[in-house]
Amino acid sequence: MKRANESVRKAIHEAGFTQWQVAEAIGVNATTLTVWLRTPLSESRLNRVQDALSALRKGAAINA
Repeated sequence: MKRANESVRKAIHEAGFTQWQVAEAIGVNATTLTVWLRTPLSESRLNRVQDALSALRKGAAINA
């Protein structure tokens, strides 16, 4: 059985971040993001996760 939001989980992992880092960038508790990822994300939540990943990548590039 495929987990919900597998592509989101993979994107987080491949970007080199943890779920708690993404949650922090979104402004939610890590547990909240974990709960979100249990079921298909709404468009607004998916956008928040994607925006957070984008921001984290930019920050990582700046610090690298």
